[in-house]
Amino acid sequence: MHKTSAWPLALVYAGLIVYASLYPFAYWRDQGVSAWLFLSAPWPKYWTGFDVVSNVLGYGPIGFFLTLGALRTRHLRWMIWLAVPAAFVLSLAMEALQIYLPDRVPSNLDLVLNILGAALGAMSAWGLEKLGVLQRWSRFRASWFVPDARGALVLLALWPVALLFPTTVPWGLGQVLERLEAALADVLAGSPFLEWLPVREIELQSLLPVTQWLCALLGLVIPGLLGYCIIRRGAKRLWFLLWLAAFGVGVTALSATLSFGPEHAWSWFDVWVRGALVSALVLLVLLLWLPGRAAAALAVLALGVDLSLINQGAMDPYFEQTLFLWEQGRFIRFHGLAQWLGWLWPFAALWYVLARLWGKESAA
Repeated sequence: MHKTSAWPLALVYAGLIVYASLYPFAYWRDQGVSAWLFLSAPWPKYWTGFDVVSNVLGYGPIGFFLTLGALRTRHLRWMIWLAVPAAFVLSLAMEALQIYLPDRVPSNLDLVLNILGAALGAMSAWGLEKLGVLQRWSRFRASWFVPDARGALVLLALWPVALLFPTTVPWGLGQVLERLEAALADVLAGSPFLEWLPVREIELQSLLPVTQWLCALLGLVIPGLLGYCIIRRGAKRLWFLLWLAAFGVGVTALSATLSFGPEHAWSWFDVWVRGALVSALVLLVLLLWLPGRAAAALAVLALGVDLSLINQGAMDPYFEQTLFLWEQGRFIRFHGLAQWLGWLWPFAALWYVLARLWGKESAA
């Protein structure tokens, strides 16, 4: 039997919940009160529909993945009864720790909504199993994917979430150099080690239009090649390309809507972006019959070029203002969920395709 993707997805999502709940991890202090004081506090007087929906939806996937993993692992099916209690313990710990952060406020209402979301997620997984959907998914997976497809499926499932965080170039994930240098300089400030920090001779400049076009093209080609590593050759890959394009365009439009408003949902989709989209799809169509191991090798090359190019560009002031809106505004709960995925997804994909080439996972 193949290994289920639900367990790693549950683990990744739990880590993202921890980050989003405790961000910005700064100015910890002890107020001299119990960490559990919020449990006996009155219900909050002020709350918004956005808070309710985000707290419910935020814990839905963790309940879903934990239950799904238990259902898909025969000797662990008894763990379906632990999915909601596990989510309760996680939410309780996050709310208790928030009392030590000045920028976060623990809430008993948030705890209840988190548990409700986890319960709805668990019930959804259980209902899908009872309706036979999971069995149909097993047959679909066996027909479409190679047996050792778990790693790539997890990465492909996380790719749309990574696209939610604003990027300087559409689909241009992994731009970490400038922020990494700034964060490292802050950590070393006031210490003699700051002098050891390598200094670039040339400041980062905005990417040239042709470089932006190439980064956008590679940003779509890379998940396409990742899919080719595990999807059996033929018409199945063509259907995958249609879904890839739909998610890539749709999620990027959603990100623009969240950042700038519905009226700017398609402001990013100009001529050069459309050209990159069409070029990426044409290239992937030409590679439809590419063997899985060859797709992994091309993915390594594409990732190397893409990460090299996109990290040569600086973030412009307008982009930094967008990040400020995400980090300090109403999207603070989604900040950790999308930011780290946007930064680290290409590096995780690089590790995965290298592992396939090195024979740690069988090639398609």
